[in-house]
Amino acid sequence: MKFQGSQNYVATQDLMLAVNAAITLKRPLLVKGEPGTGKTMLAEEVAQALGIPLLQWHIKSTTKAQQGLYEYDAVSRLRDSQLADVEGSERVKNIHNYIVKGVLWQAFTADQPMALLIDEIDKADIEFPNDLLRELDRMEFYVYETRELVKARHRPLVFITSNNEKELPDAFLRRCFFHYIKFPDADTMRLIIDVHFPGLKKDLLTAAMKTFYDVRNLPGLKKKPSTSELLDWLKLLVAEDIPLEALQSKDEKVSVPPLVGALLKNEQDVTLFEKLVFMQRHNR
Repeated sequence: MKFQGSQNYVATQDLMLAVNAAITLKRPLLVKGEPGTGKTMLAEEVAQALGIPLLQWHIKSTTKAQQGLYEYDAVSRLRDSQLADVEGSERVKNIHNYIVKGVLWQAFTADQPMALLIDEIDKADIEFPNDLLRELDRMEFYVYETRELVKARHRPLVFITSNNEKELPDAFLRRCFFHYIKFPDADTMRLIIDVHFPGLKKDLLTAAMKTFYDVRNLPGLKKKPSTSELLDWLKLLVAEDIPLEALQSKDEKVSVPPLVGALLKNEQDVTLFEKLVFMQRHNR
């Protein structure tokens, strides 16, 4: 398997090299980067390009590593044992009926190679990555309730994303191939926009790009607008048929863009931007 990009995802050369390195080394690919830079979409596009199914595990603050392996539903079994008739008692005796397979179990026992996305691993408890070390390293785990060892038939292609909300343990990092998705430069951003908005008028694209980078490069922003927010903003500009003049200022100074709420997502950043515009207009 070798990833060479896709029509729906603009992958830089270093990103394609990282994906293929993880495949060669048979290690999880740990992808970091600003929110909205396409980390989750990368797993989806690689799986589609390679023609393999994708299982997704979206991590929350309450997620435990055990849930990725399996869960034993003891409560349901107890309830069924209390309510069961003669036929139902046979179901209760079979503990396999109360084992819920997690995404790792599904990926390990699939008949064909799978891709597995562990999305936003840094949202979970700090011990979460350590609890998965053995399973991701050896590609096997033990089910104590049924006394069976589950081994991977095919090693899945594992993608792990992180927004850097927490530091990941060194032992975990050692077992991954790491790649940081840099924020796209202007040329790469144009390619990304062309994928989503083919045929967008050149003048509108140029003006929108200038405004976007003016906003993004403003010092002191609490949250800089990302690629996904730029795409949302362009979608609104096209849908609302915003005239080109609304994006351009005659004196080349920064102005508050229309539909700025698609780019700036908190009141501090909006206020900061408005102050900059006010100061420029009054030459202070």
